[in-house]
Amino acid sequence: MWGLAGGFALTALVYASVGFGGGSTYNALLVLADTDYRLLPAIALLCNLIVVTGGTIRFARAGQVPWRPLWPILLLSAPCAWVGGMLPVDKPLFIALLGSALLLAGLLMLMQHEPRDPDTPPKPRQQWMGIPIGMGVGFFSGIVGIGGGIFLAPVLHLLRWANARQIAASASVFILVNSFAGLAGQLSKPDAAATPWALSAYWPLFLGVLVGGQIGSHIGVRLLPQKVIRIGTAALILYVAAQLLWQRFGG
Repeated sequence: MWGLAGGFALTALVYASVGFGGGSTYNALLVLADTDYRLLPAIALLCNLIVVTGGTIRFARAGQVPWRPLWPILLLSAPCAWVGGMLPVDKPLFIALLGSALLLAGLLMLMQHEPRDPDTPPKPRQQWMGIPIGMGVGFFSGIVGIGGGIFLAPVLHLLRWANARQIAASASVFILVNSFAGLAGQLSKPDAAATPWALSAYWPLFLGVLVGGQIGSHIGVRLLPQKVIRIGTAALILYVAAQLLWQRFGG
């Protein structure tokens, strides 16, 4: 358990440094550790909440959250995440979905454009295009137990939805809201195995992401350029995706 907690701490450090929660990789690590797959989404979503709460507060205090265009995305994506979280998914399908999601996320991160001029305001049409994308990301994220920021942020960059800091802040808030909604959906399943008692056994993982997330948000971004961290994170995601997809289809 403590070895897995170390992996969670490192994941939280890397993801927090780029404004994400790490839910996709937490799920993958749990699958590779042969954890009961019924608990995976709830554990990953709780870890997400621990990691992104501090970042969201800091972004909000700094005035970097573009609340006006972000509210519609949050209001419509959260119910989709709740519905997705309620859907029952068997283990083979879960691993296939998670591996595919990680593969897509890694490719999107590699394709992510460098930030544009922060003084250039986005066009209204570009901002409204984020709403249907956020709904789809929220629904899928609820199914596999992630916050969805790792999918949303690269797409918003490709749309030139806002400047880099505003997108990072928006992704952090998006992860926070949709992790709450997805977790509520997971716990609402009729045959939910993720009871508070069952989740309490994984407290070392929650401690690990608390420590790693704090280090990542405060120090990680200052030690390495954002581009280096982003490419390294994408490479890690693609490696784990390949492991999962091989486990599901290669055997």
